[in-house]
Amino acid sequence: MGMWASLDALWEMPAEKRIFGAVLLFSWTVYLWETFLAQRQRRIYKTTTHVPPELGQIMDSETFEKSRLYQLDKSTFSFWSGLYSETEGTLILLFGGIPYLWRLSGRFCGYAGFGPEYEITQSLVFLLLATLFSALTGLPWSLYNTFVIEEKHGFNQQTLGFFMKDAIKKFVVTQCILLPVSSLLLYIIKIGGDYFFIYAWLFTLVVSLVLVTIYADYIAPLFDKFTPLPEGKLKEEIEVMAKSIDFPLTKVYVVEGSKRSSHSNAYFYGFFKNKRIVLFDTLLEEYSVLNKDIQEDSGMEPRNEEEGNSEEIKAKVKNKKQGCKNEEVLAVLGHELGHWKLGHTVKNIIISQELFAAFGFYDSQPTLIGLLIIFQFIFSPYNEVLSFCLTVLSRRFEFQADAFAKKLGKAKDLYSALIKLNKDNLGFPVSDWLFSMWHYSHPPLLERLQALKTMKQH
Repeated sequence: MGMWASLDALWEMPAEKRIFGAVLLFSWTVYLWETFLAQRQRRIYKTTTHVPPELGQIMDSETFEKSRLYQLDKSTFSFWSGLYSETEGTLILLFGGIPYLWRLSGRFCGYAGFGPEYEITQSLVFLLLATLFSALTGLPWSLYNTFVIEEKHGFNQQTLGFFMKDAIKKFVVTQCILLPVSSLLLYIIKIGGDYFFIYAWLFTLVVSLVLVTIYADYIAPLFDKFTPLPEGKLKEEIEVMAKSIDFPLTKVYVVEGSKRSSHSNAYFYGFFKNKRIVLFDTLLEEYSVLNKDIQEDSGMEPRNEEEGNSEEIKAKVKNKKQGCKNEEVLAVLGHELGHWKLGHTVKNIIISQELFAAFGFYDSQPTLIGLLIIFQFIFSPYNEVLSFCLTVLSRRFEFQADAFAKKLGKAKDLYSALIKLNKDNLGFPVSDWLFSMWHYSHPPLLERLQALKTMKQH
C-alpha cells in the first residue's frame, strides 16, 4: 500500500513538478548508464595486462602497456569530470540557476538602459554569462587533462601561457560567432509566425554550411599555422589520386598541430569545386617536427624530480618515430576521400539537422529559455537515441570508406597506417563490446584490420 500511495502522491503533484522530476530522473539514468559502460571498459584496461595473441603481430608489449596506462588515466579523469558535470547541472536546476541568470542578465541590460522589451538583447547577455560560467568551471578540468594526463603520457606540447592565450582566443571567437547567429535565430523565431520552425531550421542549416566552408580558411588559422604542402612526390600523388576519383582538389595544407599536441589527424573541407585537404604535421613522418626533435636530441632531462616519471614516459613515447610514410598517408586520404565519394559528408549534414517541433510560448516566456528547456532537457531522450543511431551509422560509413580505399589499391598501406596511428595515439585495441557499441564512432581496430586483411594482397 505504501508504494502505491507514493505513486499516487507523485501523480497528484502539479504537472510542472512532474516534468521537472522526470527531467532530473532521466538525466541521472543516462549518467548511471554511461558510468556502468565506462566501468565495464575500465575493467578491460585493468585486467588485460598482456598483448592478446591476435594482436601479437601488430602491437609490441611496451606500446600496449603505455596505451593501457594512458586509457586508465583518461578513464579515471572521465569518471570524476563526469560526476562533477552531472552534479553541477543538477544543482543548477534545483536551485534555480537558469532563472537567476536570466534575472541577472536583465539587471545588466537595465544598467545599460535596455528594458524588458529588449528580450533579444537580454538573451545575448544571458548567453555571454552562461558561456563564461561554463568556461571558468571547465578550466580546471581542462588544465588537469592537458598538463597532467596528456603531459604525463607525452602528448602535450603546450606551455601554460600558450594554453591560456588559446583559451581566451577561443572564448572571444566563440562569442563573435554565437551572439550574432543567436540574435538572428531569435529574431526569425519571433517574426516567423506559425511556420517559424521551418525558417529556423533553414537558417541553422545555412549557418552550418557557411561555418563548414569558412572554418579552415578564416577560423582555424587564428589558432594554428597552415602552410601549403611543399612540391614533391607526396603532393603529386595526392593530386593524382584526387583526379582519379574526380575530387575537385584545389589546395593541400599542412597544419602545425605539433605545437599543441602530438596527436595526429587529417581532413578535407569545402563545397562544390573548391575542396582542400588538411594534413596535421604529426601525421607525416617526413614532416613531423617531433621526429626532428628525436634526431637532434638523444634524450630529455626532467625539469625536476617530481616530474621525472612524467618526463620518462614522454621521452619513451618520443623515442619512436611519429607519423606515417607517404604511401600510408595516401591510404589514409583514400579512406577520407571515400567519405566524400560515397556521399557520407552530405548525409551526415542532413541527418544531424534536428527538425524543429512546432511548439509555442506564452508572452511571458523568453524564447531563448524556451529553446534551452526544450532542446536540452525535454528532447534529451530523443537526443540520446539519435546520438546512438548516428554512432552506428558512423561505424558503417567507416567500413565503407575503408572498402573504398581497398578499391584504390590502398588496402595494404591503410592496414599499416591504422596500426601506426593507433600506436602514435596510444589507442587501446581491446574493448568491451557494449562500451564500443554505444560510444565508438569508428569500428574497433581489430575489426577494421580483419576487414582489410582479406583484400590486403591486392
